[in-house]
Amino acid sequence: MTEKANFNQPQRQSLIGVLVMFTDTFQKIIRAMWPLLVVWLFKFNQMNKLYLGLGVLVVIALVGIIAYLQYLNFTFYIDEESDEFIISKGVLNKTKIAIQLHKIQQVNINQTLVQKIIGVHALDVDTAGSNKKEVSIRAISHNLAVALKTKLLSEAKKEQLNNQSTEIPLTDKEEPFIKISFVSLLKIGITSNYVRSFGVLMAFFITIYENVKQILQSADAGDAANAVDEKIDSYLNFDIAVYSAFLFILVLFVLILIVNLVRTIIRYFDFKMAKQNHSLLLSYGLLNTKNTIIKPEKVQIVALSQNWLQKKMDVLNIKIKQASGNETDKENKKSALEIPGCNAVEKDEILKLLFSQIPQQGAKLQPNWRYLLFPVLFYVVIPVSVLLLYVFNSEEATLNYLVFLPFYLAFVAIMLYFSYRHYRLFVNEQYIIRQSGAWDIDREIIEPHKIQSVKVSQLFWHKRANIGSITITTAGGSLSFRLGNFDRVKELANLWLYQVETTEKNWM
Repeated sequence: MTEKANFNQPQRQSLIGVLVMFTDTFQKIIRAMWPLLVVWLFKFNQMNKLYLGLGVLVVIALVGIIAYLQYLNFTFYIDEESDEFIISKGVLNKTKIAIQLHKIQQVNINQTLVQKIIGVHALDVDTAGSNKKEVSIRAISHNLAVALKTKLLSEAKKEQLNNQSTEIPLTDKEEPFIKISFVSLLKIGITSNYVRSFGVLMAFFITIYENVKQILQSADAGDAANAVDEKIDSYLNFDIAVYSAFLFILVLFVLILIVNLVRTIIRYFDFKMAKQNHSLLLSYGLLNTKNTIIKPEKVQIVALSQNWLQKKMDVLNIKIKQASGNETDKENKKSALEIPGCNAVEKDEILKLLFSQIPQQGAKLQPNWRYLLFPVLFYVVIPVSVLLLYVFNSEEATLNYLVFLPFYLAFVAIMLYFSYRHYRLFVNEQYIIRQSGAWDIDREIIEPHKIQSVKVSQLFWHKRANIGSITITTAGGSLSFRLGNFDRVKELANLWLYQVETTEKNWM
């Protein structure tokens, strides 16, 4: 039974929600100051405990005051006369947000770990034309969240006569038609996101080192910092450089596997998909539980990603980009919905739901060999030139490090070869499929009638070779294909523009 509430009058969130706002504010402070906090741990014994304790108490008190003001000043209600959802919020400066009901595209009910502990839910409202969540109500009961979600979507439907479905929350009685198993999550966790995890780990270690070094320099007039540098330099002796390098790579690889595995399990635990009113409902998360919906008519780009290991294990990732108001592809990537660990059968079921059939590859367009010029310049010529310039202008001992150069060149050559080999554009009357990637092979699928603009370009030095590029823009992001046959590229641009003008299908 849903909780009866009068949404025509301003009301606040649950009082216990002050704890949610407190933890949210406190987490932001921790994230902003974590490098400094790590350094303080190294110097904890040298710090004045009284001042440290007073400082912590002051911070907690300030965060508590801010959290209470956020709760006190946050109200929401539905203005039926103007057909708007009104939200007021702020700490010192108050803000009033008015969302037109007919612009509401999606309402999701989520729950973080803290919200689970204290028994409240968050309700997020997404609108057409917004580049982020328009508003998030952080702390209301589940019954109230369901009632408000139903009310908002029913009111929005009245304003959108062409909207064919009303979103209904996923209940325990619904049987999911696909459930990603724990074993599938394990397979995806150990076979994906290597580059992202490597970047995060390297950034973490570099940040820690730089902050420790700066603190030691300021505290000990450079003596301690010099000692640190001497210790680090001692580890760079070539006698142990090879051993250290392989050991570092091994440890880093193990850490990457652990980070990927933990991240995947926590984020996508108990991943369920259910069909409802021609839509796909998703529910997942171990610590933070998320519920969201995918409407086929809103889907703009579907990306299938799979590497060699995942192919052998019969798993792949699916990313779905829906129509949004995001202004950049980076924002669209962040807002994309991901379905991890699908097998071949589950993939086909999802594609049939989204496209009513399984998209097939059509005529193939491949890039000119000049596609490799810039990658070779940036990954081979420039790095090798800088390395050689440094080595031959340094001490003689550094020449020994050139032993690693052949391994680097071999790795880059293999990656560039497969990147060129996989880079293709497949086209038929119903679908556009761009294939790319060296290790992780991505296949991005677009339906021509969802194209919003097409841009064809050619650099003047490419005219003689008759090659050029094309960029397709949709409401969910853009897709480019570079250095293909220019005559064929222009034919495709004219074909897609004709399809857009003559089709009776809507892009969302």
